[in-house]
Amino acid sequence: MTDDEYWMARAIELARQAERLNEVPVGAVVVLDGREIGAGYNAPISGCDPTAHAEIRALRDAAARVGNYRLSGARLYVTLEPCTMCVGAIVHSRIGRLVYGATEPKAGAVVSNLGLLGARHFNWTVETEGGVLEASCSELLSAFFRRRRADIRRQRQSASGKESSH
Repeated sequence: MTDDEYWMARAIELARQAERLNEVPVGAVVVLDGREIGAGYNAPISGCDPTAHAEIRALRDAAARVGNYRLSGARLYVTLEPCTMCVGAIVHSRIGRLVYGATEPKAGAVVSNLGLLGARHFNWTVETEGGVLEASCSELLSAFFRRRRADIRRQRQSASGKESSH
């Protein structure tokens, strides 16, 4: 197992915590000098916070632990390609390297849409690598959304059954 796979496996563990809260299962971990300095998982619904994406929470945790909002030289591992908001936070926190698992065709802002980390107007360059443990990251998300759709179908069927019995 490579270093990247090790830390992505840790991010997957964090994603499972989000899943237990019925949040979209995304996890993130910040690593500096070979040790974890920050961790987070999605919690916008349970936290009533639209900014509570895994990456933001991991960056906040890391900044608090090191006592600095700048995390120069740190690596961020996240199970899903970051969105526009998270890319901005990654740049502002001075992450040196971003490693993600699955691409996000709808909202991903690294390679799927916009390619923001390649934008020349940013004053910070972030090395990027995608596809680390991609199959595991993708399956975690796919299984979550399959369950969610099945739950919605059951609720609709149950509701329509109650209406017809009245």
